[in-house]
Amino acid sequence: MPRVSLAFFIFAALCGLTGMGWGIYMGISQDHSTFSAHAHLNLLGWVSGAIMGAFYALAKDRAPQRLPWINFGLSSVGTVVMIPSVAGKIMGVEVAWVGIGITIGSLAVFCGMVSFLVSVVLVARRSRADVITPGKLQEHPLPQLGLSW
Repeated sequence: MPRVSLAFFIFAALCGLTGMGWGIYMGISQDHSTFSAHAHLNLLGWVSGAIMGAFYALAKDRAPQRLPWINFGLSSVGTVVMIPSVAGKIMGVEVAWVGIGITIGSLAVFCGMVSFLVSVVLVARRSRADVITPGKLQEHPLPQLGLSW
């Protein structure tokens, strides 16, 4: 498994555990005021991180070499910056870092998703070229993902 996949899976698991703990706390305290930030953590950290990690694990050497790490950096740092900022905003924290954190974190996560899309397109193009090349039969990840090109 590529190291970038492991990085995504570790990040996803940490976000999942954090989200579970947060959810348990909200349930025990009966204070669900930060549910929006909690949902963003679960979707951006746990779900998106796991999906991206799985994609790169399936793509293996067909994925670009540096772009998946850029994707990981933007997505993970963006999530870590954005989620506490959103929670702070919801809780009424009136300091400059809240707005800055939401802005920078959101832009980083958005750029992370753009880099993921570029990776998917590049893998799809490489897979298509592998299939078309005469005499060269290789496994490619799109059928494993339930997709065809």
